[in-house]
Amino acid sequence: MAPTSKDPNPPSGWWYNTRTGEVEHGALSRSIDRLGPYPDEATARRALEIARERTSAADRADADWSEDD
Repeated sequence: MAPTSKDPNPPSGWWYNTRTGEVEHGALSRSIDRLGPYPDEATARRALEIARERTSAADRADADWSEDD
């Protein structure tokens, strides 16, 4: 897949494409379809797991905050 930008210094990092389920090095696809950047390929492969963990943590924090009212 060709880069979407003609930037001579594109951002580096690894991305997880939510549309294709593939890991990409550099910003190759539309930003709306990407999670990241991640520091390495292995971490990018865990993107959905990481997102679930972060969502669960945020949900717990919201519940704790609501209980304080």
